[in-house]
Amino acid sequence: MGAGNALFFLVNVLFDLFMGALLLRVLLQLVRADFYNPLSQLVWKITNPLAQPLRPLVPRYRNLDTATLLVLFVVAVIYIGVVGWMLGAAVSLPLMVWFALLKCIVLAINLYTLTLFVQAILSWMGPGGRNPAADILWSLNEPLLKPVRRFIPPIGGFDLSPLVVMLALQVLIRLVPLPMLFR
Repeated sequence: MGAGNALFFLVNVLFDLFMGALLLRVLLQLVRADFYNPLSQLVWKITNPLAQPLRPLVPRYRNLDTATLLVLFVVAVIYIGVVGWMLGAAVSLPLMVWFALLKCIVLAINLYTLTLFVQAILSWMGPGGRNPAADILWSLNEPLLKPVRRFIPPIGGFDLSPLVVMLALQVLIRLVPLPMLFR
């Protein structure tokens, strides 16, 4: 049982990290983050072996890297299949596709929650400091934070918009009907 749990944990972590990198690639291109940033380059190099071959076949839509999005979805379907197999749960193909879509949504919500949390911590540690992580996080999170700042301006020098957005994301994730074993 212990080795099975360890293997299950390892499979979950590896799939989540790779799917997170694929999603991050899509999002960084969508928000036009600095391509030459070291973190952007890391994400690019990790995801390029699977995403690059599809780029000539799957056209982009504006800033949306549809080839990488397709790879993300296929990896999510494989993840659902592998987890279902490991747990002995028979999951039909239509259900695998549905759960894969929900998994991508949960992954995006978790990714944004994590990036907002890290950005808040970085702002407390070295306010005004410049580093590659802060630049990427700002590019990624600003589209979510900017609309909230219109309604909730900084109070006494504290920007509460990340807290409001993280709270909204946590409410939203609870509305996604993905079974816990696939989260």
